[in-house]
Amino acid sequence: MTQQNYGHFLDNAKLPSGTTRFWLIRHALVDREARRTVYGSLDVALCAEDLAANRASYQALARRLPEEAAWYVSPLSRTTGTAQAIFEAGYGERPLRVEPRFIEQSMGEWHGLQHHEVTGKLRQAAHKFWSLAATEQPPGGDSMLDVCARVGHALDEMAVEHEGRDTVIVGHGGVIRAALSHALTIHPDNALRFSIQNLSVTILEHIEGHWRVVAVNEMPQVG
Repeated sequence: MTQQNYGHFLDNAKLPSGTTRFWLIRHALVDREARRTVYGSLDVALCAEDLAANRASYQALARRLPEEAAWYVSPLSRTTGTAQAIFEAGYGERPLRVEPRFIEQSMGEWHGLQHHEVTGKLRQAAHKFWSLAATEQPPGGDSMLDVCARVGHALDEMAVEHEGRDTVIVGHGGVIRAALSHALTIHPDNALRFSIQNLSVTILEHIEGHWRVVAVNEMPQVG
């Protein structure tokens, strides 16, 4: 007799197969010079020194992530580079599909400015944990509301396309916070309070039309 899981409870450490599940990974640390500026959706390079020093983290991710999964990256090379580092650390090569809706928030005319320079241009009070409030739209760029809308649409579509399967998305801090806003149906300003570190894993599930958050900002278990 098959036992029915009335509450879809997770009663052990191993996540059950057959669930529509998304593994969202924030890309690796970017180059030091880029970090001095607001780089948003600019295509900046990864930090080579950090890539070399963190091989154990990529090996841990290779062990942690599901073997049979569809892989997606954003159009920016830092996500592809992070995926390749995981593949080379023991996961093995997989096809990568580029999803444009997973690109980071565009800062428009503010791209490349020093962080303190952006502060002087804001029309709304700055967010405590992000460069700007969710409703602030840089000239020629996106608001976080825009990011949440496109990320939410992409996730809903992919939940249908990959029903019952695992999907890995290597994306960006803003994109993962947008995914959490969508999953929890909370205002993006509240979702920006989540800490999403480089190489962290956030796990979402889509069950019978509802989103569930399994993990947020889970760091690679090294050693």
